[in-house]
Amino acid sequence: MVYNEVMPNEVLQFVSGAWAILGQMSPYLLFGFLVAGVLHLLIPTAWVERHLGGEGVLASLKASAIGVPLPLCSCSVIPVAASLRKQGAGRGPTIAFLISTPQTGVDSIAVTYSMLGGVYAIYRPLVALISGLVGGAVTAQVTRSEPDPSPETKEESPGAEESSCAASDHPSAGGRLVEMLRYAFVTLPADIALALLVGVLISAAITELAPAELFAPILGGGLLSMVVMALVGIPMYVCATASVPIAAALVARGVSPGAALVFLMTGPATNAATLATIRSSLGTRTAVAYLLTVFTCAIVGGLSLDAFFANTDFAFTPMDDMSMWPPIWNHIFAIALLAVLLAAWLGPKFSKKSDGPCGCCH
Repeated sequence: MVYNEVMPNEVLQFVSGAWAILGQMSPYLLFGFLVAGVLHLLIPTAWVERHLGGEGVLASLKASAIGVPLPLCSCSVIPVAASLRKQGAGRGPTIAFLISTPQTGVDSIAVTYSMLGGVYAIYRPLVALISGLVGGAVTAQVTRSEPDPSPETKEESPGAEESSCAASDHPSAGGRLVEMLRYAFVTLPADIALALLVGVLISAAITELAPAELFAPILGGGLLSMVVMALVGIPMYVCATASVPIAAALVARGVSPGAALVFLMTGPATNAATLATIRSSLGTRTAVAYLLTVFTCAIVGGLSLDAFFANTDFAFTPMDDMSMWPPIWNHIFAIALLAVLLAAWLGPKFSKKSDGPCGCCH
């Protein structure tokens, strides 16, 4: 009797919570997809490769700044970084790009604003930019005396060739519009669809089923909570967008905003595939510099964010509801987002010709 009475209520509560989270983030994520499609045309891979060659602080700053808005996960960023190396980018700028890019992107920034508020939406890409710059500078310093195993720089990269083909295939304005929409609502959603839906379900489970203030005793703030969240996030793969609902749910259950930021930085920026690739192509010292930079910058960023909220008039106020339009629109946007995600994810499975999502998101 207890099972029959309690379980349906818990299941209903869980499903309702997941749908509410999807409705809250969907308008911002759909807008983020559209902006990402525009950036895909305005900042093609070949352009990135041409402008990030060389070494030095300025090159690392440019690499980090360009990486922040690009919607690439920590696996799909690897071939782009490899192309940068072929075009002559030093180890510092390459690491700067590898650190800043997967931490955030226009789509994840939009979702961050929808679920964690404006301060978070500004602070997160700022920390990604700084951590990329720090990583580039540290890498350049620690590998100064080490031979650079960079490949030949005059070889044309696959990304550049791909971009040239795309340009010749779609020379007209209509063709470019089709390419933009295809990237925005097919290619990009396919990359994150499953990871995002899993993130929503985990968020709903934490928010609806976990006891209030469950994590507060350990993760409520301070250095220990930052270290714990870093150790949890570093080995885990979660893309920048899918990590947001999980972080928001953790904050709702007593995790400090800074500790949640540590998770948002370390989870997307590090995984075993990325570290193995860096070690094999750029050397052990570079891989160690990469890992230590992400770990240290995440902890410093988390502590500084908690200090900011504690010592200013800004209160941490997640955006729990959408007051700018009637509630029915949340349901409409949620249905639209779900349709886009499912179509993008399932489409390649029923088609012989497809670019397909990056394997790490599945």
